[in-house]
Amino acid sequence: MIDTAILSTLGAAFLFGLSFNAAPGPVWAESLRRGLTGGFGPAFAVQIGSLVGDATWAILGLLGASLLIDTPLLMSLLSLAGGALLVQMGVQGLRDALKTPESPPRPTIGQTKGALMAGAGLSLGNPQNIGTWVALVGVLPSLGLDAPTDRDLGWFFAGFMAASVLWCFLCAGIIALAHRNFSPSAQRAMTGACGLFLLAAGGLVLWDWGNRLFS
Repeated sequence: MIDTAILSTLGAAFLFGLSFNAAPGPVWAESLRRGLTGGFGPAFAVQIGSLVGDATWAILGLLGASLLIDTPLLMSLLSLAGGALLVQMGVQGLRDALKTPESPPRPTIGQTKGALMAGAGLSLGNPQNIGTWVALVGVLPSLGLDAPTDRDLGWFFAGFMAASVLWCFLCAGIIALAHRNFSPSAQRAMTGACGLFLLAAGGLVLWDWGNRLFS
């Protein structure tokens, strides 16, 4: 029988996972951009790709890899790569919004692979993720884990991943409904909005990167 401490850890991690993944941001925008034209598959692929990156940062954070945050060169390179990727996706979104396809394209294996890589790139290119996890380790005592063991961290990671996998299906399902029910003009407008959001997000990341580099 699972004790109450484990259930409490799982529950807290599950709620954290849902709030972490459901927060609007670049991954949401890229999932929507790809899903509006390709449906469930591309949107789901972006989410799964992002989950790979999130899991990587989660493991590093739970292992106490705060040293990475104190490595300016690494953080700078990640910010530069992440900002450039956001700009590229934003430009592609604007291009897609200007196209007038005669019929919705059927997703190909290459497009699905590209969506996976995009999701992973967005997550791995966001150095703030590891900061979130390192800070979260300091909050674990509030759950009664004053000195969390490897098993405690494992349960927390399991709860987070369970919520994240569930969110992948929920998010892709919502986007698939929009893909089926929105008119082509509405889809193009939303694709353009996603492109603008990604472009602006990338611009802000690169602006912050430049300020820190030359300050």
